[in-house]
Amino acid sequence: MNAARRNHGAMDSEDAFPRARPDDLVAQLAAEDLDRLSVAELEERVARLTNEIARVRSRLERAVDHKASAEALFRK
Repeated sequence: MNAARRNHGAMDSEDAFPRARPDDLVAQLAAEDLDRLSVAELEERVARLTNEIARVRSRLERAVDHKASAEALFRK
């Protein structure tokens, strides 16, 4: 066991940057070689990722609103 793991207050590099899971699509995308893609392919990729970010943000907003509504209900 390394020193950082024995000292619970410290983090080693494995803790700070956990290994990507095989099913981690974001890690897979980040690891892809973009040099092989054309300008059109890069633009398409940006558009698709932008749409996905908007979808995730929308879901996050709904989750936060739902949580706030539930908390407000139980405070009454």
